[in-house]
Amino acid sequence: QVQLVDSGGGLVQPGGSLRLSCAASGRIFSVSSMAWYRQAPGKERELVALVTSGGITNYAESVKGRFTISRINAKNTMYMQMNSLKSLDTAVYYCNAQARAVGTNGFPADTHDYWGQGTQVTVFS
Repeated sequence: QVQLVDSGGGLVQPGGSLRLSCAASGRIFSVSSMAWYRQAPGKERELVALVTSGGITNYAESVKGRFTISRINAKNTMYMQMNSLKSLDTAVYYCNAQARAVGTNGFPADTHDYWGQGTQVTVFS
């Protein structure tokens, strides 16, 4: 199995910054794409930013130019620097990874989606 632990959320005023972190651990064979999603109250979960194992990134239009996603493949960790935060960024942020675990037979299992527990980001004035 693969476990994801995300952290770094908090309370911040508009215009402030936060840095989210996500660490993957467990019986990992490989991690392909990693991403941050968010879910605001009463809304569906949405993709915020994604980074492939090759370093290709993709962002939601609403965060382009303000958020920067990065990862360290050797440590199976991912980060997201969030600058110029706005009230609309208030949500629970979830780390996601598409990964293959090492199966009980010692061979790689199929690719699955894994999720962190979520970290709350609140932007208030």
